[in-house]
Amino acid sequence: MDLLRTRKFSQKNQYLISILIIVLTAVLCFFAVGIIGFRVVALILLLVVSLNAILFDIFPVMVSALLSALIWNFFFIPPTLTFHIGAPEDGLMFLMYFVIAIINAVLTNKIRDLERKEREEEDNVKAINLYNTLLNSLSHELRTPISAIIGAIDTIKNNAGNLSESNKNELHSEIEIAASRLNRQVENLLSMSRLESGFIQPKKDWCDLNELVFIVINNNKEELSTHKIEFIPNDNLPLFKLDGGLMEHILHNLIHNALQHTPENSCIKLQVSHNETDCIIQISDNGTGFPENEIDLVFGKFYRLHNTAAGGTGLGLSIVKGYVEAMDGNVYLENISGGGARFTLNIPCEKLMISD
Repeated sequence: MDLLRTRKFSQKNQYLISILIIVLTAVLCFFAVGIIGFRVVALILLLVVSLNAILFDIFPVMVSALLSALIWNFFFIPPTLTFHIGAPEDGLMFLMYFVIAIINAVLTNKIRDLERKEREEEDNVKAINLYNTLLNSLSHELRTPISAIIGAIDTIKNNAGNLSESNKNELHSEIEIAASRLNRQVENLLSMSRLESGFIQPKKDWCDLNELVFIVINNNKEELSTHKIEFIPNDNLPLFKLDGGLMEHILHNLIHNALQHTPENSCIKLQVSHNETDCIIQISDNGTGFPENEIDLVFGKFYRLHNTAAGGTGLGLSIVKGYVEAMDGNVYLENISGGGARFTLNIPCEKLMISD
């Protein structure tokens, strides 16, 4: 019911809608009372009062409860079209209905408020845990490359005359690697911030995925030096109307994830295909795969696999999922029977065949 957001309506609209629901229900019951009887009508009206209590604030619900009692009396309790009640048992039943309707409205509203407060408390606890996780991740993932950069620069400054060209090049390489790592973590944090705020709006244009995959592979050439990568371009691929920037970030994060969680000399394989509606991308490896009990968790923010070496903020795969869903697609993870894991992306998009 939270999806309806009815409690954010103005008080005037809440009164109007809750009364309208009661009136419409009474009209329907009026034509069916000969079949169901006026006592069943009371149960139906009580059910509608309960529905109002879920949807609206307490005062509109109280008004709808009072109105339902009056309508039931006037239109349904014999003699009809009068507020007079002929039989004592009907009068007692009306009194019970009135009391139950009011109590029902109040209790349902209170239960709703208690549930809302519990959800807020749970959200606060989750926010605190998320904040602590973020601090713990950043304390290592940002401090490590910063320390490497500062250390290398200090070495160059304090030993400028004693360093060989080979040593200088090695220190420069360390600075470059650390700066690249730092830049990647900052980009991931900014990407997650944009996803959380809902600012991601895909800018779709015609995209050659063969070319895009080669660009991502080339940008990761140094990291791929300890692994093998296999990609055979599909010459029959059409152009896809996608957000090239988001796709590049998705592929980069998936390749980087494979590098982090597979042994040296493992093979990472990329395949691009399509069906009538979707672009399909698969990235697989021949590593050890994922623990079965963690497969459903790896796309969560700041989640890192248990019993793995430290490294990463745990944002890469959650960003992949967020970017794919921003383009109305889906991402799936499965272990391969022969060993390793496979990520499959299905992204709906327009296609344009390339003529020879």
